[in-house]
Amino acid sequence: MNGVGFSVVFFVSWWLFFFMALPFGVRPEQEPEPGTVPSAPARPRLWLKALAATILAATLTLGLDWALDQGLISLRPDVRP
Repeated sequence: MNGVGFSVVFFVSWWLFFFMALPFGVRPEQEPEPGTVPSAPARPRLWLKALAATILAATLTLGLDWALDQGLISLRPDVRP
């Protein structure tokens, strides 16, 4: 996989994992302050979720790159005349 393909797979998988991680561990404030939305999370932990998304996306991208290099996966169409 070339650098552009590597970057595209990482970018798309990072956002996918990040959006999947957003709802985990979110709890609303027990007594929200006036002027805030009652459903706003008390501690969203975005840095932790971004780190988890980065680790998962890097693992997926490197695993896919390895599988392509080993010939376990082929992205070329199997055209037979």
